[in-house]
Amino acid sequence: MKGSYPILDRIGSAEDLRELSPEETDELADEIRDYLVGTVPVTGGHLASNLGVVELTLALHRVFDTPRDSIVWDVGHQSYVHKLVTGRRDRFDTLRKPGGLSGFTKRSESEYDIFGAGHSSTSLSAALGIAEAEKLRGGTSYTVAVIGDGAFTGGMIHEALNNCPSASDLRLVIVINENEMSISKNIGAFARSLSKLRSTPGYFRTKNATKSFLSHIPLLGKLLTKLVVSLKKRIKNALYGSNIFEDLGLFYLGPVDGNDRRQLEAVLTEASKTVGSTVVHVKTVKGKGYEPAEKDPDEYHSIPPAGSETGNAFSAAFGETLCREAEVEPRLCAVTAAMEKGTGLSDFHRRYPDRFFDVGIAEEHAVTFSAGLSAGGMIPVCAIYSTFLQRAFDSVIHDAALQSLPLVLCIDRAGLNSGDGATHHGIFDVSFLSSVPGTEIFTPATVDALRASVRAAIASGAVAAVRYPSGGEDPLVVSEFYPEGFTALSGVRFSRMSGDSIPDTVIICHGRMARTAIDAADILKKRGIDCGLALCEIIKPYEVPAKLICDRLGEGNRHLVFIEEEIRSGGFGMNLSDAIDRISAPGKFCSLVIGTEESFAVPSESETVFSAAGVSPEQIAGRTEAFLKNG
Repeated sequence: MKGSYPILDRIGSAEDLRELSPEETDELADEIRDYLVGTVPVTGGHLASNLGVVELTLALHRVFDTPRDSIVWDVGHQSYVHKLVTGRRDRFDTLRKPGGLSGFTKRSESEYDIFGAGHSSTSLSAALGIAEAEKLRGGTSYTVAVIGDGAFTGGMIHEALNNCPSASDLRLVIVINENEMSISKNIGAFARSLSKLRSTPGYFRTKNATKSFLSHIPLLGKLLTKLVVSLKKRIKNALYGSNIFEDLGLFYLGPVDGNDRRQLEAVLTEASKTVGSTVVHVKTVKGKGYEPAEKDPDEYHSIPPAGSETGNAFSAAFGETLCREAEVEPRLCAVTAAMEKGTGLSDFHRRYPDRFFDVGIAEEHAVTFSAGLSAGGMIPVCAIYSTFLQRAFDSVIHDAALQSLPLVLCIDRAGLNSGDGATHHGIFDVSFLSSVPGTEIFTPATVDALRASVRAAIASGAVAAVRYPSGGEDPLVVSEFYPEGFTALSGVRFSRMSGDSIPDTVIICHGRMARTAIDAADILKKRGIDCGLALCEIIKPYEVPAKLICDRLGEGNRHLVFIEEEIRSGGFGMNLSDAIDRISAPGKFCSLVIGTEESFAVPSESETVFSAAGVSPEQIAGRTEAFLKNG
């Protein structure tokens, strides 16, 4: 696509952007939208949100002296335009690919990415810290936090806001990008006109000149200035209503049309003249300039790469199962943290609106709220992506498990994540949930096993987790471990062990790694090594699969190879190996545990996330062969 965008082709840094005329900058905005619509559907990624912030991104880089001034993007999924104008356009076709550009901001990727992200609501805390560090170093650079309105449902933003007024001598600008949820009161035609007036350079010049004139009047100057400011605030509150930012003592500008670059530059220029914490409230249109995305921004929020499979059979099966259970159990409730569609709960919401709760981007609250529902006699099922459940670890321990309050955690997107990468890997939940007393963990590998696991978790009376990856079941796993079809959860499924003929080596796995176990066993077979297979449907309490495995393996010494895509430390393999050793004869089993080691599994260009984690079939086969030779 090189050469199709004459102005974009000239932009190699933010400095190049600042040299453009206003007319050229507006043409650049059109080119960028056209470029995004042409490239993101190929690479996959977040389209609608990036189309909405084109003018805002250009205005920020034109007004502020980046990278000397810092921009912190909340979540970072809307930073594609930022990447295009900061020297990364030539690598944009590598977006979300191994070794390529991240779909979020990333410190190692560019000096313009002062703070990495991937999860919501972290930007203001980080920006506040960066601004404080700048002040302590005696610097004069500005720090800008760009926060979507959805992030305001996350508690960290409010915790950081609470600390902003005390930092009155910081050069901190907080840009609130409102594109869905209304922060301010609907203001009507007259107030909208007043808002537009407040966003013009003439307004700021008049305001500053008036303030300067009044303050220089002998004796009465300070008093008159205070009275005028108070009167102005009263009039504005009557028109707009009070807002949380001014109530907190922050300087507030807006709301302003976030897709009008000229208005944005005028307001941001005014913000850049202030010392203290300043809020700039902008309103953008998600999907701006691309009609399908404007009409259905949810559908175009995150799109898969061209040619990839769409749909998520596991999430859909979970949602369907929960609806069926809710028909017969009136106490059953569904809770999600801003992921109704992603977790498969849309139909539940439609059918049982009184028992459906979307708490926003607030996973800690979601789990404690679920514990409260449980304490009140309900049966809560809380659906959260694995990577986001990390934020609620304390709630699981303190508010649910410690009080023996039953609730079900349905953990979606478990395991390694090829597209979104390290910030979205679901590789820590097995380890941290395994450490919590009284919890149960189900790890289904098929749709039928998932349905049965959800029902069993609901009936368990414990803090029970059902974890499953993105996508759906693998037909080869179904035929290998369920040759006669699924009847009920058995705890552990065995394969390649006929009667008493049990191979010396057994590969033990759970969940999606069932396919990896099959492939590794096939590689080893070609090398003359036969392996049995054991697929765990329930991993905690670990005594359950440990006893089933020991009973099935019978007499004789064996080599056991535990494989998992999750973090190895404190995970499935370590815990199950320990449980087996505690109930078996000393020396009966020799164990090898393979999982993601001390790594965040960030692949290079030649790797997959699985090979970066060290858990590809070839790597597992190689380590198993070496283990057998040395053991």
